[in-house]
Amino acid sequence: MAELTYESLVDDGNYLGSERARMENQVILDELERKKKARAMAVPTDDNRVKARLREIGEPITLFGERAADRRDRLIYVLSQINAARGDEGMPAVAESSEEESEEEAEEFYTPGSLELLEARRRIAEFSLPRAQKRIKQQRLDNQMELRRIVDIRKKVFTGVKKFMNMGSQIGDERPVSQVRFAPNCEILATGSWSGTVKLWSVPACTTIRALRGHTDRVGGVAWHPQATLSLSPDAANLASGAGDNNVNLWSLNSDSPLSVLQGHQGRVCRVAFHPSGDYVASASFDTSWRLWDVATSKELLLQEGHSKEVYSVEFQNDGALLASGGLDAIGRVWDLRTGRTAMVLDGHVQAVYSIGFSPNGYQIATGAGDDTIRIWDMRTLKALYTIPAHLSNVSDVRWFYADDLFFKPLPKSPDGDSRGESPERDDTDAPYTYEEWRYSSGLFFASAGYDGLVKLWSADDWQLLRTLTTDAGKVMSCDLSSDGRYLASGTYNRNFQLFSPDS
Repeated sequence: MAELTYESLVDDGNYLGSERARMENQVILDELERKKKARAMAVPTDDNRVKARLREIGEPITLFGERAADRRDRLIYVLSQINAARGDEGMPAVAESSEEESEEEAEEFYTPGSLELLEARRRIAEFSLPRAQKRIKQQRLDNQMELRRIVDIRKKVFTGVKKFMNMGSQIGDERPVSQVRFAPNCEILATGSWSGTVKLWSVPACTTIRALRGHTDRVGGVAWHPQATLSLSPDAANLASGAGDNNVNLWSLNSDSPLSVLQGHQGRVCRVAFHPSGDYVASASFDTSWRLWDVATSKELLLQEGHSKEVYSVEFQNDGALLASGGLDAIGRVWDLRTGRTAMVLDGHVQAVYSIGFSPNGYQIATGAGDDTIRIWDMRTLKALYTIPAHLSNVSDVRWFYADDLFFKPLPKSPDGDSRGESPERDDTDAPYTYEEWRYSSGLFFASAGYDGLVKLWSADDWQLLRTLTTDAGKVMSCDLSSDGRYLASGTYNRNFQLFSPDS
């Protein structure tokens, strides 16, 4: 066996074996370097300025079927190719014309807003501040709880979560079921379908209550008014839906036709969300913006840009002060609705963000993306806390458990007659929680849906998997947890929706 010497390990310049191999390797390295510089290149985000820049360098301002985001990507590619041809010393010459633009983009800028938007911001501040104060006060009390008590509550809640089982599957529509959402009373399930229909189903019987037909293209999102099916009149706007016809529809519970059609988006509307006050609706769209609408007047209050590609998901914080948006640019943003500023940028995913949700604690956010992961973000530290390798394919939906006091049922009384739990709303005695346990369970776990055909339940304190639920082997488009803790629903690409429950 030949002995290895120092001289035999020294690079002699012929390690690739041939001149051709060295040239191919150099081409690959040059391409990687070009892409690296392209990612750092400053180009305008405004579509008109992108067109003007393309015209300057002699490129077509648009191609057939090209969207604004694609046009910006093409500008980056062309500029990077020009820079690569000129060499490193030619780099500043191409980017020089964009220096002023990049400086302008780095500065904070404002756009004029309407008086209606100003009044809405004031009302949102007045609504959210007392709720935030109440939440923080309760969190301070929870921090004084004994560790042993916290561990006991955690074990009790997770024992129930691990008992979730499939109750059955129902054909929801003639096309894929894109989203499922429980009504606030947990007795109705709303499903949106690519057929353009929104259907209401009784829970747990899963019989059709009503079919709402008003969209002409695929429904991407549905959202319930916070007081729908509770104190809100059935004739009022109880439900919102967004679809590929670029519209957001508001629905009552007594009519098959929409109460109002909110028009303004220039692209497909994906997710929609009701503000906790019920006065506003947010919608995410493929026109690279999300918009805020006044429910009472059906007017657009705010057109918010900030994503370089399509905006897919949108969700309000439970206090009502913040809104989070996720886009196909793999970026999430948290917006302060009271000021219009960006509160946090969620930059870490490498694929599109398809789902976003605030924890009931108000400062943690979960995002599900096309990179098959769920990231947990903390607004206090402005960074990601944890990355969960959640599914084998796209994470399509993430939903936290919000425990509503309306559905609290205390433990039975002890033999000596003392009550083991008091309910502020009800006095049933057939459920396993004290009020402290029920309140603490809010936000203790969350559910995720994936294109691998699975729904998973996760612990929200150590981010560990609690339960894996199989559907009908199709892509799971959406999932939701009822606020009474009794049901979990999922909608699939196979046109079905499933109902799960921890009950036998």
